[in-house]
Amino acid sequence: MADVLKGLNLLETLKDSIEKNKLSDVRDAVEDLLISRLNIGVAGERGPEKVAFINSLRGLGVEDEGAAIFPSTGPPEELAMYPNPKNADFRLFDLPAVPTKPDFDPEEYMERFKVQRYNAVLMTFTKDLHPNSVAVWMETRSMQRDTIYFALLASEKDTDATLDARRKVSVELLKAQGVARPRVFVLRPAALEKLDFPELLKEMEGDLPEVRAHALLMSLPAFSADIVTRKRDAFKALVWAAASLSGGVSAIPVPLVASMVDASVGLRILSKAQTSLGLDDESLDRLARQRGVDAGKLKELRSCALSAEVTKAEVKRRLSVAEKNTSTNTTRLMEMAMPLKARSVSHSFTVMLQALNSAIDDMGADAEKIVAAVIGAEK
Repeated sequence: MADVLKGLNLLETLKDSIEKNKLSDVRDAVEDLLISRLNIGVAGERGPEKVAFINSLRGLGVEDEGAAIFPSTGPPEELAMYPNPKNADFRLFDLPAVPTKPDFDPEEYMERFKVQRYNAVLMTFTKDLHPNSVAVWMETRSMQRDTIYFALLASEKDTDATLDARRKVSVELLKAQGVARPRVFVLRPAALEKLDFPELLKEMEGDLPEVRAHALLMSLPAFSADIVTRKRDAFKALVWAAASLSGGVSAIPVPLVASMVDASVGLRILSKAQTSLGLDDESLDRLARQRGVDAGKLKELRSCALSAEVTKAEVKRRLSVAEKNTSTNTTRLMEMAMPLKARSVSHSFTVMLQALNSAIDDMGADAEKIVAAVIGAEK
């Protein structure tokens, strides 16, 4: 995996890679951003709250095909895996609850369920946090793995007061067990936009490697205006990486490296953006069913053709329009942002950047309207 990504602001890193004739690193970065496998473990008792949480992370309701169900049909002591229906590279693993027996060995549990193989692990509970779960957390952290978190899952009957009291008890237990700066995230399993999930997501993004953090952000449903904005910014970083190839490949000869940035690559990027933002018909039908709103009205909010269907013809049309509209002044501004060695072909960079960024903005605007409509209908 290319070590090109130093965050979602890729400009300086990409310029440096191109200047050093490391265009293959940029090419690998584009592929890593488009395809990056992410495995998340969710440990805890298999109650309705945990099932609802696993489904929410996948953008599903209990009535949707492929959803996790309660009670589970599988053995409680066995591992279960749930892929994301729109992104097979995002997989959730349902880990059994940590045993509460007095002679519990955290290393035995970790080895049996391969806790170390997951990119992140969420230690969930609904009532009381057990010391044995804390032991697993501490053992994992001792192995230099920071991506393990405690999540208190709220039931439908829980109030803010009861959840706050339960969080305080859990934090005191963590302190007693020797955990420095303990933190417990309180989550509404079927409503990721509420309570602490946005904070948990930001914490996970900060702890994960850059490509994995991007994969997490892109794979989650577009549940709030803030997440839509962050998804849009992430896709613009991907567009910059792709456009940098278009602007630099001809200027810097690299054996066996051909230009990736054409209508086909634009199609891949925008197709991923459509599903990530939840703009396709299937995602909107599912969202409408889950939130009790009219699917037809949600679909009518899509004003961008690419929101409804991503076609190569529309991508080519946008590239053609950008080609015609790219002015000399715009090109000069883009040249200032490009590495010196790539400026002779910066026109290609400019066209790709403008065409795809404009499309991402239009699709993001549609996603924001849909989120606002759903939230407004629920209120």
